[in-house]
This record gives sequence, C-alpha cells and structure tokens, in this order.
Amino acid sequence: MTEEQHPVQFRPIAQSAESTVVAEFVPEKSGVRDTAYQSEDALEKTLIEQLQAQAYEYLPLTSEEALVANLRAQLEKLNKIKFSDAEWKRFFETCISSANDGIIEKTARIQEDHVQVLKRDDGTSKNVYLLDKTNIHNNSLQVINQYEIANADAARPRSNRYDVTILVNGLPMVHIELKRRGVDLREAFNQINRYQRDSFWAGSGLFQYVQLFVISNGTLTKYYSNTVREGHLAEQRAKRSRQKTSNSYAFTSWWADAKNRPITSLAGFTKTFFAKHTLLNILTRYCVFDVDRKLLVMRPYQIVAAEQILLRIETSTNYDQLGTISAGGYVWHTTGSGKTLTSFKTAQLARDLPGIDKVLFVVDRKDLDYQTMREYERFEKGAANSNTSTSVLQKQLADPDAKIIVTTIQKLSRFVATNRKHPIYDAHVVVIFDECHRSQFGDMHAEITKTFKHYHLFGFTGTPIFADNSGSGGNPLRRTTAQAFGDQLHTYTIVDAINDKNVLPFRIDYINTIKTSSAIKDKKVSAIDTERALLAPERIAGVVEYIREHFDQKTRRSVSYRHDGKRMAGFNSILATASIDAAKRYYAEFKRQQSSLPSAQRLKIGLIYSYAANEDDEDGLLGEEEFETSDLDKSSRDFLEDAIKDYNALFNTSFDTSADKFQNYYKDLSLRLKSRQVDIAIVVNMFLTGFDATTLNTLWVDKSLRAHGLIQAYSRTNRILNSVKTYGNIVSFRDLEQETNDALALFGNKDAKGIVLLRPFAEYYAEYEAAVARLQDEFPIGHRIIGEKAQKAFIRLFGSILRLRNILVAFDDFAGKEILTPREYQDYLSIYLDLYAEFRSASEADKEAINDDVVFEIELVKQVEINVDYILMLVEKYINARGGTEDKEILATIDRAIDSSPSLRNKKDLIERFVDSVSAGSDVDVQWRAFLAARKDEELAQLITEEGLKGDETREFVENAFRDGVLPVTGIGVTKIMPPVSRFVKGGGHSIRKQGVIEKLTAFFDRYQGLV
Repeated sequence: MTEEQHPVQFRPIAQSAESTVVAEFVPEKSGVRDTAYQSEDALEKTLIEQLQAQAYEYLPLTSEEALVANLRAQLEKLNKIKFSDAEWKRFFETCISSANDGIIEKTARIQEDHVQVLKRDDGTSKNVYLLDKTNIHNNSLQVINQYEIANADAARPRSNRYDVTILVNGLPMVHIELKRRGVDLREAFNQINRYQRDSFWAGSGLFQYVQLFVISNGTLTKYYSNTVREGHLAEQRAKRSRQKTSNSYAFTSWWADAKNRPITSLAGFTKTFFAKHTLLNILTRYCVFDVDRKLLVMRPYQIVAAEQILLRIETSTNYDQLGTISAGGYVWHTTGSGKTLTSFKTAQLARDLPGIDKVLFVVDRKDLDYQTMREYERFEKGAANSNTSTSVLQKQLADPDAKIIVTTIQKLSRFVATNRKHPIYDAHVVVIFDECHRSQFGDMHAEITKTFKHYHLFGFTGTPIFADNSGSGGNPLRRTTAQAFGDQLHTYTIVDAINDKNVLPFRIDYINTIKTSSAIKDKKVSAIDTERALLAPERIAGVVEYIREHFDQKTRRSVSYRHDGKRMAGFNSILATASIDAAKRYYAEFKRQQSSLPSAQRLKIGLIYSYAANEDDEDGLLGEEEFETSDLDKSSRDFLEDAIKDYNALFNTSFDTSADKFQNYYKDLSLRLKSRQVDIAIVVNMFLTGFDATTLNTLWVDKSLRAHGLIQAYSRTNRILNSVKTYGNIVSFRDLEQETNDALALFGNKDAKGIVLLRPFAEYYAEYEAAVARLQDEFPIGHRIIGEKAQKAFIRLFGSILRLRNILVAFDDFAGKEILTPREYQDYLSIYLDLYAEFRSASEADKEAINDDVVFEIELVKQVEINVDYILMLVEKYINARGGTEDKEILATIDRAIDSSPSLRNKKDLIERFVDSVSAGSDVDVQWRAFLAARKDEELAQLITEEGLKGDETREFVENAFRDGVLPVTGIGVTKIMPPVSRFVKGGGHSIRKQGVIEKLTAFFDRYQGLV
C-alpha cells in the first residue's frame, strides 16, 4: 500500500501548558554597565515598562471609582455578558464586596468558590466566573500604580498611595511594594503592614482580594501569601504586648529556576514570575487554602516536582508504558522542605487528570500514616481516605468516590496477598510512596508492582540511596532509588534548602564522653566491650548531668514567645539512644538525679520504644520500631509500663502498653512534643524519622548514626518557627564528625552523588579490582587478623567490597568476571561475619570488662560554630585556671577565636573588658548578661548625649530594632528621635546630621546585635 493510502499518523506524546517554572534562567546582558543612581520612582517606571512589554495592559487609574468600573468591564469581558446597573449593584454588593466579608472570605472565594451566581433582572440565574481556572489565558492581566485610597484611620487622614498592583479580571490579586536599591527588604514587608493597618480595608475593600505580595529593592525580590501578612500582623500585636511570636518574614520565599538557582533581581523575577502563564498557574493551581484558613503558596521547587510527575504520567500513558519503571520516577527533596504539601498537591492534580481512577499515597509506618493523614486533612477536609484495616482498604479501593487513599505499604501488601483478583489491579492508578528509601525496596515492593497492571510509581525522599551508599541485602536490581523507582525527576538538597532559608542550618557540638587509656591499646578487640563501656553507670550519669546543666542554654529557656495562641519559654528536645537497654538506663538516671528536686524544677521526660523488627541497616537506615509491644521482653515492657505510669501522673492520662493504648500514648506524646509540654523524649528510633515539631530545636545523640539515618535524625531540629530559633542544635556524645561530613557531602551535592549510578561498568569494576587486590595483599586467607586496628580496617575494606559487588551484580558485564573464587569469597565472608558477631555479642560473653581501663569524662572537644556561648565557656575555664600555667594559653585561645569570627570581631573590646572584670564564684552567664546590659545602656546614653537625641524615644526606637532584628534607616523613624534641624540650612544640614546619626546607630546596633 502506498503512503497516500495510509498516511503516517502522528500521535502527540504529551500536551501541556508551558512549564510554570523556567528550566534555566540566564540573565540578559545589555553590554552597558548600569552606573547611575536609581530612585524608587525610576525602579517603578522600569517595572511597569517591563510588564507592558510582557503584554500586561497598563491602566492610569488611581481611584476606587475607576477601579470598580474597570472590574465590571473585565468581568463582562470574561463572562461574555452585560450587567444592567441593578444587576451589577446586586452582584458587587453580595458576591464581591459584602460588608461582612474579610480577607479569609475573599481568599476562599478566589481559591474555592470562584464561580458566583448572578441573579438577573428577569429572575434567572447565571454563573459568573471571577477566574477561569480551566483556560487560564482567558483571564486578563492589568497593571496599575500609585493607586490612592483614603486612610481608614480618622487620626491619620492622609491618603496612601500604593506602588504597583496586578489586576486579574479587574480584581487586585498581586501587590508589589518597592524600595530603592540598598534599602533593607524588610522595610517593604513592613510597609505593606502599614498599608493594611491604614487603608487596605477602606472603601469597598477590594484590596482584600490580594493573594500574593511581592517585595523588592531592585536587587532582591521575594514573594509571599496574604496569610504571611496576617501572621505578621498577629506578630506585631503580640509584640506590642511584649511577647515574641513567629517571624513571619522568615516565611517569605525566593523565586528560582528549575535548577534551584534563585532569581533575585526584579528584572529577572518579572521576566519569569510575572510571565502570564506562570502567574496565572500559581494563582489557579499552586495555592492551597487549608482548613486552618491559611493560604499556602508553593515554592518553585515544589511546583517543578509536581509538574514533572504530571508530565511523566501523561507521556508514559501515551507511550503505553503503564506498569513499568518508565512510567514513574522519584523526587529528591530534602527533609523539611515541604514534601507533604508537594505530594498532596501532586496527588490532587493527578486525581483530576482524565483517565486516572485512583491515587494511592503509601507510607511506610503507622506513625507516618497517622501524621500524613493529619497533614492531608489539613490541606483539604476529606481529600484523603485513611484506613485502619485491609477490609476498609478493600472497600475504599472499590469506591469510585474515594479518589485519594492514604495507606501503609504493609496494609497494601496484606491486601494484595489476600486478594489475588480485584478490579483495582486493572485500574489506572498513580502510586506515590512517601520516603521511598525505606522498605519499598523489599519483597512487598516487588509483590505490589507485579500485581497492579496499569500503574505509575513515584517516590519522594529526602535521602536517596545511590550506588555508593546502598546496602547489601535484597534484590540487587532494586538497591538504589533509581533502580526501584526510575528517573530522578527533580532535586532540592539540604544545601538548597538552607541557602533559601526554608530550613535552618545545624549547629553541632561534639562532646567526648569516653577516652581509652594507654593500658588497653594492645588488647584484642574481642576483649573490649565498647558498648558495655558506653552503658557504664559513670558515663550515663555524666551525660545526664551534662544535659541537665546545659538544657536551658541549648533550648533557649530564657526566651519567651507565642505559639498556637500560647505563651512558651524556649524549645524542647529528643535524646536518641543506641538501644532499649540504653534508653532504660537514661530514663532511670534522669529520674534518680531529679528525685530530690521540686516538681516544678524537674525536666518533663517521656520514654518510648517498642519492638524493632529490623536493626539499623548497614547503609544508615534506622531500624523500624513497630507498635507491637507484646514482642518486647518482659523486663523492657515492665520498665516501659512504669515509665508510662509516670507520664500518666504528670499529665493526668491513662495509657499503658496494651496495643490500642500504646498507639494512643504515641499520639499523645507526639502532640505534647509539638506543643512543648514535654522537655525531652528519650527514644531509640521512634520520632527520628517522619516527625515534625517546630518547637523542637535540640537532638542529644548517643548512638551511631550515618548517611540516611543521620540526616533524618538531625532534621528533626531544623524546622523554622520564629526569630529566636535560628538553627537546629545537635549535641553528640559520640564522635560523629566524619559521618556528618560524609552524609552532608552525599545528600548536599545534587550533581556528584546523584549521577554515581550512571557511571559505566568499567569504573565500578576498576574500583572492585583495586579493593580485592588490597584485600588479598593485606589480609591473606589463613592468616589471623590481630589487633583492633587491623580488624576494623578489614571490616571497612570488606564492607566496601560487598557494596561494590552488590552493585556490580546488576550489570550483565559482571558475569564471569568475579576475581575471588567462590571458596575465597566464602572464606572472607566467614571472617567478616565472625567479627560482626564478636562485636555484637561481646557484652553477653564471658570476657574481660574494660570499665576499669576506661577514663570517663564530659569534655567539649569541638564546636563547629564559634559564638558567644563558646567564648563564655572558655572564660569559665580561664576563671578556674587564673593564676596558673594555663591561663595565658586560654586567653590566647579566646583571642584567636574572636579574631577568626566575623560576627565577634567588632565585639572584641567588650569581651576583653568582661574577661578583666569577671569574678570567680558566680555564674559566668549571669555576669555576662549584667555586664552587657550595663555597657549597652552606658554606650547608648553617651550616643544620645553626643547627638542631642530624644532620650525616651531613642531608647524605644533601639529596643524595637533589637526586637525586630533590623534597624529601620528609612522613613521618619530616625527623624522622630532627632532634635529639630532646619531642612533648609545651607549644605543640607538636616540630611547630613541624619546620616551621621544613622551611621552611629548602625554601629551600635551591629555591636550588640546577637548579644542582647
């Protein structure tokens, strides 16, 4: 047959709108260097010109009358109708500008109820769209500037003029506040607050429809939602009552490209964020108005991940790849970056795709199931259908109205095992795995993927498994995340998140608690009961004493703030222990040391552990604790029962270790951790993964952590809460510095480690050859491995060979290229397993204890960040050593530490004066605070006198600056504290004098900021 008889038919692989986030942003280079000063007016003019070039219609309107008239015209245009005057008056007063509606009602109207009903003059009804969310380019975009509105406060009758506002179908939906270059961006943030206080609500209140705010000084640009503004208002109200609350400015976001490179300049931001399809997609698709009536606007990396998954669903469907690895992929978004919101919005959008029957959100543990369900319910009531049993799951899978189902992989696996035939297996389903680095690599994963026929499989993880950190167990074809889930669709690492200030950085203290003496250096490792030494009563007591002594300092108990409507002091913590035995010993020691204290002075301790089906994996995964307390040995269960009784007495509850009540105990402890009612939760593995508590800032670590487990555990501490919580505290009683560095390198570098699996076979094989050659040379079979150092070297070397071999067996090229014979491999494996058993069982064997040969001490050996706390610790040492041979050495250490710290150099004279004045026999921290307060008051009084400033007003101005974390140098704040100076003095006397005052105030602020 000819081509004319049967012409070639081209089927589109995917049809979608343009990507919301630009793939890669390259700033335009004009070739001309901008050197001239740019005023705020000039910046505003340039912005408007750029928006016009991007097809925004400019409107020269500045009054409410003109704004309302334009709104009517735009809604008529969108809906292809003509309002009569009576219809418009009715519609405007009831569906747009009702006197009873506030910001929440108007936000709900845009996000949830954008189709309003018009009662026509003839009695009929017609749907009127405020937004067209289906065909976004049907919406009109206009820009106005210098909109003028009367101040709603009679005491301040002067009108306000707003910088730039974007109108969508005539409604103000995006407001842009500009400051000139060099001005602190937070001043624009605060300006919006002043507008809200004075006039956003004035007149018909149309500016209550603003969904997004953009702040820029030309150089830096950020965006945020209207509820971030609301949070700031609540913060300001609380501050007026002298209480600290959440720092709402911290919840503003940078815009970026798909490679997570921030687009900070206003020109770049406008070109990308204000591209028509981008802005309209954000407003119509990538906002979530949750059940708490908060508007959550997704960040660029979240949008990219969601769109990549939706695109993969569409392309793989059209390519007939359902049920294969090519139909899915995984998203690497670091812990704490908002994976639940991303997965929810993805599930919600996937649910609405044509042809999709079900979206299954699969978690790996019951506590994650509980928490994820709560999160999903927060985003949309009834959006997710959780299930407590496989029978409930079976009904939901058969229910066409249950579109999104949250379940655990264990329940799903049991369902598959007991229902070999079910219509769901032939349905078109999207399966999303939360934390896909866990047991989805096992048999359950294989069973599920074999049973379902038409599926897309997607995974979210903050800590993927690559080739060089994969374990040795299970199917060699599913050891890495990419092997199990397919392509990496998007990456957002912990480095990205910290740079964007979406999570907090870590501060790590390494506390040395055990030091072996020279007397035991030559003893066989089999005789060295390391774990027994770590559990020795002297060491446990020392660690508990250290925690109790430093608890208030680490958890900032001297600072108060408001959270969830309650006043709180400081934060709380988790103590991660190596075993149930260790957890019991720590709980008992806390109880012993606090027994003589009044109840009000005791730390509130919660203990939780359960049976661990799997011990910690060699690749760093934490062993999973189930809720089956019946599997605990009698001693451990009895101890836990008594600890829960203590908890019941403390909080007037009635939990125990029975199945249902223990799960309720877990949930109650979880809630009390989140509300900061518990000071320390002592755990083995529970709460170290999948648990978020913004009030938690400290992790006390007395267990070996590495790779996944280390990042997961550390990340319990770094959720943003307020201006007080500036980092997550890690206090490690074991030397985990190398493990920490390795984990951060692995999960912080999205390029080097993310492509390891893609290296060719020859590179892996070359490493394997070199490692085996070293093994045969250094540890020949038949020669005994003597001494701890040699045994540990063998364990490390053979472990690397196991990991390499377990990757190589997935390559066809490896067949027939084994270097070790089966017998040699068997012999080396036997040696390896013997040493493993020897290390694990030493405490149970009848061997020589080393407790008498170990020197126990609590000593700060390293602190990653040099700060005032570290300096004060050195000062305390100096006091104790004063007059001795060590005092000069300590002073030199203090001097070097200050000189090496950019944040402490301008405070050097303060610290030196304090060192000269500090006295023994009194708390150093108390002396420091008193010294600092006196010096601060003295220097401020001197500044006031020298500049002739108004005393009370200046002190209030400075106090507010320290409270807000920024010194406002623009506006009238500085002018109000200055004495009268004529603005018309020859030579610009007022401006020169003001600039001099600003410079001195700035130097004073920088000197004491971070110390007060």
